[in-house]
Amino acid sequence: MTSICTPLTEESVRRLRVGEAVELSGTMFTGRDAVHKHLAKGGALPAGVSLREGIIYHCGPVVLRDEAGRWRVVAAGPTTSIREEPYKADLIRKFGVRGVIGKGGMGERTLAACRECGCVYLHAVGGAAQVLAECITTVRNVYFLEEFGSPEAIWELEVERFPAVVTMDAAGASLHQQVWEASQAELARRL
Repeated sequence: MTSICTPLTEESVRRLRVGEAVELSGTMFTGRDAVHKHLAKGGALPAGVSLREGIIYHCGPVVLRDEAGRWRVVAAGPTTSIREEPYKADLIRKFGVRGVIGKGGMGERTLAACRECGCVYLHAVGGAAQVLAECITTVRNVYFLEEFGSPEAIWELEVERFPAVVTMDAAGASLHQQVWEASQAELARRL
């Protein structure tokens, strides 16, 4: 298990390889469809938000307020990443993103941007939303809550030892592509 902390440097990201298990600590920002579309259309990030050398987590967390009015994440599972494929490569380049967390992988454009810019795609375990929420120590802020609603807002989260697996690396390797090719070869062999 490799420990990584934000902000992520290009050098540290380029050392990560497909199949490597990581534990992430530091700050990450959630971002789903509404945020990606907003940014792709030229919309600005909220004041104080920088994705440079940071992580975007494809997640619509379940967040509640406690008795003292503080936000608390009770579920934070990954959402399917391929929906963001039309936007992700451009956002990696424009905002200097070093890591993307989600499930299911992404396409060729995103893989090319990862290779070009020094970014990785990290796969988080689906179906483990409550377990992953336990890795979130603090909700630092929320942005676009009124505009997009809770699941689509940008949540700024502090995490500790958040587990993931590198499935697309900055060298251009994709575990998703490897599995697909192996599956196709096995299917052809059996037919």
